[in-house]
Amino acid sequence: MRPFNLQRLDHVVLRVRDMQNSLRFYTQIVGCDIAKQRPDLGLVHLRAGASMIDLVDVNGVLGKKGGEAPDPHRQNVDHVCLCIDPFNEEALLTYLRSQGIGVDPAESRYGAEGDGPSIYFSDPDGNRVELKGPAG
Repeated sequence: MRPFNLQRLDHVVLRVRDMQNSLRFYTQIVGCDIAKQRPDLGLVHLRAGASMIDLVDVNGVLGKKGGEAPDPHRQNVDHVCLCIDPFNEEALLTYLRSQGIGVDPAESRYGAEGDGPSIYFSDPDGNRVELKGPAG
């Protein structure tokens, strides 16, 4: 028996090529808030609801440890899923497209709370982001 129980996703760390562009994307478009900055490490902690997304500059102290920068052929992770409410597909597609973001129509996908609508798009470094609505 494991001496622990999983509770929720705490944080995801993404290595990014352009910190300012990624900060704009995750704060202004996705809706994260800056929780803490560590310029000495090239690290910014973003609050994403109850979880965190940490951005690490590929040219910073921490980022250099990860090798080459991510690109469409070298990904950091497959995707990050953020739960949202409400999930209004038309409003989401209109909003994201107005921000110059290519996005596919919603599909029902399985997640931590069961099946629910979700959409995928990419951040400025090619990392896939999923916005997932309530299960139902």
